[in-house]
Amino acid sequence: MARIAGVNIPTNKRVVIALQYIYGIGPKNAEDICKKLNIADERRVNQLSDAEVLQIRETIDRDYMVEGDLRREVAMNIKRLMDLGCYRGLRHRRQLPVRGQRTHTNARTRKGKAKPIAGKKK
Repeated sequence: MARIAGVNIPTNKRVVIALQYIYGIGPKNAEDICKKLNIADERRVNQLSDAEVLQIRETIDRDYMVEGDLRREVAMNIKRLMDLGCYRGLRHRRQLPVRGQRTHTNARTRKGKAKPIAGKKK
């Protein structure tokens, strides 16, 4: 079991796919890391040597913001918007959609389960 950036990545998957289990590394970044370290696309995590795992770990630590640091930065950005009192900050504070979506219908993921209105006739 390879441990990179504090995450146990699955051993039986391809390296490009397994790297995406790390928060902050998507398909593009995973592919870039593999190209940079000359790791073939079809290689699996359990086929990597300890030196290659160490190279991946060092590359991610040096070049990418991942896991705890990235989560903290995102949370700080949201908190900054809320403290400023800008429109996006107010939407975050009220737990409503931030990016202009309608709320008359839909937005259930953000607003939560629908609350019935007392005395409303059908």
